[in-house]
Amino acid sequence: MRIESRQQLIECRKEFKKALDCQYKQVVICGGSGCVAGGSLKVYDRMKQLMEERGLRVDVVLQHESHDESVGLKHSGCHGFCQMGPLMRIEPMGLLYIKVTVDDCEEIVEKTILNDEVIDRLVYHEDGESYVRQEDIPFYKQQTRVALEHCGHINAESVEEYIAVGGYTALEKALFDMTPDEIIAEVSESGLRGRGGAGFPTGKKWAQVAAHKDAPVKYIVCNGDEGDPGAFMDRSIMEGDPHRMIEGMIIAGIATGSDEGYIYVRAEYPLAVERLKMAIADDEAHGILGENILGSGKNFRLHINRGAGAFVCGEGSALTASIEGERGMPRTKPPRSVDQGLFDAPTSLNNVETFANVPPIIERGAAWYRGIGTETSTGTKAFALTGNIKHTGLIEVPMGTTLREIVFNIGGGVKNGKFKAVQIGGPSGGCLTEEHLDLPLDFESTKRIGAIIGSGGLVVMGDDTCMVEIARFFMNFTKKESCGKCATCREGVPKIQAILERITHGEGKIEDIDMLQELSSVVKTCSLCGLGKTATNPVLSTLKYFKDEYVAHIVDKKCPAGACRSLCTMVIDPLKCIGCTKCARNCPVGAITGELRKPHKIDPEKCIKCRECKNGCPKHAIKEV
Repeated sequence: MRIESRQQLIECRKEFKKALDCQYKQVVICGGSGCVAGGSLKVYDRMKQLMEERGLRVDVVLQHESHDESVGLKHSGCHGFCQMGPLMRIEPMGLLYIKVTVDDCEEIVEKTILNDEVIDRLVYHEDGESYVRQEDIPFYKQQTRVALEHCGHINAESVEEYIAVGGYTALEKALFDMTPDEIIAEVSESGLRGRGGAGFPTGKKWAQVAAHKDAPVKYIVCNGDEGDPGAFMDRSIMEGDPHRMIEGMIIAGIATGSDEGYIYVRAEYPLAVERLKMAIADDEAHGILGENILGSGKNFRLHINRGAGAFVCGEGSALTASIEGERGMPRTKPPRSVDQGLFDAPTSLNNVETFANVPPIIERGAAWYRGIGTETSTGTKAFALTGNIKHTGLIEVPMGTTLREIVFNIGGGVKNGKFKAVQIGGPSGGCLTEEHLDLPLDFESTKRIGAIIGSGGLVVMGDDTCMVEIARFFMNFTKKESCGKCATCREGVPKIQAILERITHGEGKIEDIDMLQELSSVVKTCSLCGLGKTATNPVLSTLKYFKDEYVAHIVDKKCPAGACRSLCTMVIDPLKCIGCTKCARNCPVGAITGELRKPHKIDPEKCIKCRECKNGCPKHAIKEV
């Protein structure tokens, strides 16, 4: 049904909400990539089958034509608590079931759907306490969700449900109650800054594009392919709440005078691409995209461009070059994208999370948004919390939240060993240490210590992590992903990676430390694009905070964390060894000798440090020193 006026949108919202309210129960099964990989689609199919067998009216597409009571069954976006998936939320109880399998479905239907009983073994437990409601779980309780507000709560594939919960209210306001200048002023007043890395003020960028009054064409571009492997929060929004992002893009088009937009998304995100295509088609059918939006006379067309996942295409000019069909390589500045971007036209480029913040700002006002976060870094930030931590997943917290609050309160602390560091901002980010646990995570604070928030990757590391190896790993990644356009990045990064490689193999020299510092500074200072300028942050930050580990590798030929195989010696504890001979039988080079039921020994000259002996020892008698 095409919506051709503001009044018709209001009437449709009432009708859609009435249909949603008729769902006396809603079964929301996580349809994010992680839970899908864990079998959530099979859980969905089994739940549908069982409920229909029991005579329940199952509503999977918000059937607003009929207002009979029903049970809503839907695929949502990512709930965030990824390690506990597949996840199932049941409304109106606010109940969250974790690690749901197909075998659990019959019991869920019989006890919870039909009889309102809670199945204790399926709810989250921590420290002997059961958490029935999702909002009470510590992982969720301390979050503030704005960009991720609807992810995990609504049907990711239904424009009707998005409208029913208030979607496109901000678009309606922008179209009929505000001028383009007022929209830009509201976004500027909110303090919204780009969530993709540099934190450039969004309102200022829009104003620069809008200033080109005589430009025949302008573009709105959404960066959904930032290259940061930790940036799955953008993917989660595209998969779980695509209409929120699209609404933000349309509002940006109205504000800047653009009627054409592109979403640049990785081809490796097939679920995101599928749901974006579905959302665009539904919006076009409903008159929300295309010509004469909601009868306002405004036009906005949206296209999807699939990228190959190149890291460098996270940089704006490389991204626009890729959309144009050219090789994704950064361009010199000036001119900047706001003056001469996509197809040489004025272009406003923001990432997914930034656009997802726009509708609530327009709907609720700049003052509301400024009430979240800090004075200079307003609003919230989504982070992908991974690594050696008890609770991994997708989180959203107010800007200025400390690292301690994220790691220990939301993440539950380090899973194994003691806290050592956090890699923040992806491959181009730096390492934060124990002394930074009370650092507010905002643009200014992280910049002062030489780190970046980036698109929001947070990798927690324990004391068994070698920081030299971490630097080597990220430089190896950057070496492979460099576009090769400028010599400092093309030549400097491989040289840095080669030095780190030698150090982790026990072949480093003390003068390598100064060489790493010098080369890293040159690459940072002289590279053309923002990615090149931040590429050596992992090296510079580990040199600054963990220089003693570099010295230990070079001078003592030891890896303090025991992670670099070339610098470790395998030994057998004679007090633990029972002489079972399993290690000797597993050793591929015959480096282990000993008699049955007597302690064995490892010949360090023959040992290739494959760790087969350690991995197979039933008494954990073998260790690395």
